Amino acid sequence: MTAPLFHLEPGALAGASAGAEVVFDGAEARHAAAPDAVTVRLDAVAEEPAPTPALVLVQALAKGDRDLMAVQAAVELGVDAVVPWEAERSIVRWKGPKAAKARRKWADTARAAAKQARRARVPAVRDHVSGTAVAGLVRDDDGGRLVLVLHEDAEHGVSAVPAERLSAADEIAVVVGPEGGIGPAELEACVAAGAEPVRLGPHVLRASTAGPAALAVLQHRLGRW
Repeated sequence: MTAPLFHLEPGALAGASAGAEVVFDGAEARHAAAPDAVTVRLDAVAEEPAPTPALVLVQALAKGDRDLMAVQAAVELGVDAVVPWEAERSIVRWKGPKAAKARRKWADTARAAAKQARRARVPAVRDHVSGTAVAGLVRDDDGGRLVLVLHEDAEHGVSAVPAERLSAADEIAVVVGPEGGIGPAELEACVAAGAEPVRLGPHVLRASTAGPAALAVLQHRLGRW
């Protein structure tokens, strides 16, 4: 049985070394069966470097919590960040106070999945984008971002993207549309900005499974699995 895992707030271990004492409270302390706070003494401190290229899931909002299912699976599969996308054909909408509440739910899902998967880093939930504004994620002045748009009519699959393009990128983003698919204007805007449409085999996957499936392929092609 593996040892318990607790996530501290970012920066909580900054400058810490073996022998130092660290205090954590809140939900993590309660999970350790302490109502107020827990004090631990560090036996050792190791830093896990962030992987390169980073993997990002741009997930369209979807009904029935299918978007949250995608986030959970993507985090377990090693995604480094997620971007909520209110696509043209998304039935779910983030407006006003609902947007902040929904984003917190995404963040909580990512944190829980990271803990379950025993990951040292919790993937960030970035600001959400709407409609064709998703194309703005494609533009990258440094040229280090590769954006793959999952689309059933793409000419080639994700496995056909040259290995050197994958390894040379600083960040690889996978864009997943809602149940009704990516709208023509959104696809055109992404392609015009430099994104590459790719497909996943001969079948159409649900919004909850397409992104994680693509991430699994990428993890394998990057030699991490």
